[in-house]
Amino acid sequence: MRRTSKLTRVAVGVASIALAATACGGTSSDDSDSSSSKEDLGLAIAYDIGGKGDQSFNDAAYAGLEKAQKEFGYKTADIEPTEGETDADKEQRLASLAKQGYNPVIGVGFAYGPAMEAVAAKYPKTTFGIVDSVVEGDNVASLVFAEEQASYLAGVAAAKATKTNTVGFVGGVDIPLIHKFEAGYKQGVTDTNPKVKVISQYLTQTAEEGGFSSPDKGKAAAEGQIEKKADVVYQAAGLSGQGVIEAAAKAKVWAIGVDSDQYQQEALGAYKEYILTSALKDVGGAVYALAKSVNDDKPLSGVQTFDLKVNGVGLAESNPKMSEIAGLTDAVAKAKEGITDGTIKVKTE
Repeated sequence: MRRTSKLTRVAVGVASIALAATACGGTSSDDSDSSSSKEDLGLAIAYDIGGKGDQSFNDAAYAGLEKAQKEFGYKTADIEPTEGETDADKEQRLASLAKQGYNPVIGVGFAYGPAMEAVAAKYPKTTFGIVDSVVEGDNVASLVFAEEQASYLAGVAAAKATKTNTVGFVGGVDIPLIHKFEAGYKQGVTDTNPKVKVISQYLTQTAEEGGFSSPDKGKAAAEGQIEKKADVVYQAAGLSGQGVIEAAAKAKVWAIGVDSDQYQQEALGAYKEYILTSALKDVGGAVYALAKSVNDDKPLSGVQTFDLKVNGVGLAESNPKMSEIAGLTDAVAKAKEGITDGTIKVKTE
């Protein structure tokens, strides 16, 4: 029987997100070929919109794969999405990886849901993982996160950092997943200082319109919020978030990153002085936990929840300027304690 469990602190650590977590795995053969050796291949990931190089969501997943490759010396694969692709394209991609003998096969992003449901049923000996969505199946692990909790902490930091009492939120696509980021952020801001106004904007209604892959759209949205006096702007917009950070840096106001510690990202080095913090989401740790379970012959399945209690989400503390803002560090610590002990209930809508 496949194990379903909530992951522990040993499995996931937000402190390691920048290096992203390790992974290890073996290979299960597909249902039409039982002759493959278990040790032939290892972990494979299929990227979400924006692909590798987004300095955020996809890069966090890749870092887990990269460390697995170095540490365990097995073959890995990481596959880019194509512009305008269909569910059938995603299904073909996942099926190809499973047929080649990769195990586990992880779809990075909710968009892989329909494809994974179809493919997992055809390859019952392969373990599949999907990030940010729930897919039913005995051989599927749904890797989901409490994004609202990390966003609440980001809201606390924003409320402490603002001098204009106006802060911004830029969401990539107007969907329930990103609503969680906005809801937590707004609650964190309001709970910390009810006088602070939050300006929210979504870049597109659908992912196909480029909400997660258009830095120019992110930059324009942030510039509009800054014109309205926002001096802290939090983005949950994938690759588009790079435009938000650029706009904030040029205006010399604060940006708050997402998913990875964007203060540490080399590609964003020119703007790091203005990246106050980042709401962390340990996608690399989730990749690690699933791959390790396959290697241990105890593959995880079902819903695996990564929250603040297990360090699956959190708030980056890399920028030393955080400690220079009066009351910020203490307020974040207090909020973190409240969320983990249950006295603070963070909304998802």
